[in-house]
Amino acid sequence: MDTALSLKIMIRLYCGDEIAMGPGKADLLDAIAAHGSISAAGRAMDMSYRRAWLLVDTMNRCWSEPLVATTPGSAHGGGARITPMGEQVLAHYRGLQAALH
Repeated sequence: MDTALSLKIMIRLYCGDEIAMGPGKADLLDAIAAHGSISAAGRAMDMSYRRAWLLVDTMNRCWSEPLVATTPGSAHGGGARITPMGEQVLAHYRGLQAALH
């Protein structure tokens, strides 16, 4: 019988009852930065566009400034980018994860 247990710590920052930042939202921010759009980030994470958009919307509402800025689509394409605030929040969150790992 294997009695070794492993503990896992997950950091979630709340804004009221909503999760303002957690591991999935941090991964989504990384994917948006890598792919340049919410839809492409969602596809890369096996997530629907609607789910990805809802997560971005929650993050943007929970912080003092938006974490993701979007550009409407057109013939030349739209896109999304991580704002300076988003980069800062993501860096601090990843730092907390690293410190607890």
